[in-house]
Amino acid sequence: MKAMGITGFGIPESFEEYELAVPAIKETQVLVEVYASSINPGDNHLRSGELLLSPVGGQFSIQFPFFLGGDVAGVVRGVGTGVQHFKAGDRVMGMVRGGSYMDQVAADEDTLTMIPDNVSFEEAAAAPTVALTAWQALFEHGKLQPGQRILIHGGAGGVGHAAIQLARHYGAYVIATAREHNHGFVLGLGADEVIDYYSQPDFVTRLSAPVDMVLDTAMLGKKELETGLPGEFGDYSYDILKDGGKYISITSFGIGTYPGVRNIDSLFFRARPNRDDLNVISTHMQEGKLNIHVDHRYPFTTQGLFEAYRTSEKQPRRGKIVISKEI
Repeated sequence: MKAMGITGFGIPESFEEYELAVPAIKETQVLVEVYASSINPGDNHLRSGELLLSPVGGQFSIQFPFFLGGDVAGVVRGVGTGVQHFKAGDRVMGMVRGGSYMDQVAADEDTLTMIPDNVSFEEAAAAPTVALTAWQALFEHGKLQPGQRILIHGGAGGVGHAAIQLARHYGAYVIATAREHNHGFVLGLGADEVIDYYSQPDFVTRLSAPVDMVLDTAMLGKKELETGLPGEFGDYSYDILKDGGKYISITSFGIGTYPGVRNIDSLFFRARPNRDDLNVISTHMQEGKLNIHVDHRYPFTTQGLFEAYRTSEKQPRRGKIVISKEI
């Protein structure tokens, strides 16, 4: 089967095509024919080598060729003897380990869910990582309640635009930050207020009241990648949290060491594949309560990956970038 991996760190053109054996599936695994996948910021930081130079770089062991990609959407072609929830022919989406830019992947059953009939493979491929991250940040770690006020940094991005929709659906008052040309997009997702953090860096003074939670989905400066601590916008965000509030970041991996301010709970986390959570995401997509915006689509080829990763390096973006066999 065809698989696309990188030969070294650096430019997107380092992707090459390889011929691999179709993976053997274990008892509780599913063989998925991949129809589409997507790009997440972590893929880009791994591809460039930046993540390995960061304080958490020691957590990663990479040998080349290295196969990137974690989001997958496709069709089940085989199931292990212990698989209970899927059968051949099912349309599925989820998060996989070991790369997704390949013709077929072996995925653990508990990392997948069904794709709703009204959702395309491309939309499904864009959803798993960003939707799971938003869901787990808001409700598993943040314990967001109806009526609470939340500030979401990076409201137009992948995780941010999913978080706005979920928080609004569950009754929160949503304030989002985004560049000015994305304000209409963010308000259309359900945000109650939107602030341009580049032209209005003093946004603390512009909020009508403090917030119960800050969800930081946007790496807004080199400081975060180099030190793992929030940049200047993170500093401002602490100032607007209520006593007992929560600061949750998916970018500032050193946030646990950040100096405490009042009684504020600070947390960095990465989404983990979970079938129950994925089922909730799938249901919300089926019911039209969560729509993952696909900003760019590229062919499922090495040239398509070159172009997709080049686009992903440009800021700002809306939603997700997808590579698809349906193009």
